[in-house]
Amino acid sequence: MRDQFKVPSTIVATSAQQEDVSREIALTIAQAADERKGENIVILGVAEVSYLTDYFVIVTGFSKVQVRAISQAIEQKVESRWQRLPLRTEGQAEGSWILQDYGEVIVHILLPQEREFYNLEAFWGHAEHIEFQAS
Repeated sequence: MRDQFKVPSTIVATSAQQEDVSREIALTIAQAADERKGENIVILGVAEVSYLTDYFVIVTGFSKVQVRAISQAIEQKVESRWQRLPLRTEGQAEGSWILQDYGEVIVHILLPQEREFYNLEAFWGHAEHIEFQAS
């Protein structure tokens, strides 16, 4: 009877593979933000502390124009490499905080004052910090 509740190894492998893909999408997003001169790029692994997503990528842009440019660069790079568009994008009109939701990765691109005020890193401080080397 206990054998009925065992998870097949193919499901476990698929889940691990999906986690690897999610991580690679997060790294692709961080790289695209870096290429558009986004600063203080942080990747947080939040899967263990939140049901919302697997990763947050948090980026600072220094003007509304740059915030929008970073958002567009991310969208283009993820579409090109992963054939995916965000499920939802918020804040594009204002340009002070743009959120892009890719399902397993949520991107926050903020002006410095918004990033300081909302302090997402402190709020999600118990999340895993993923290594990313900006160029």
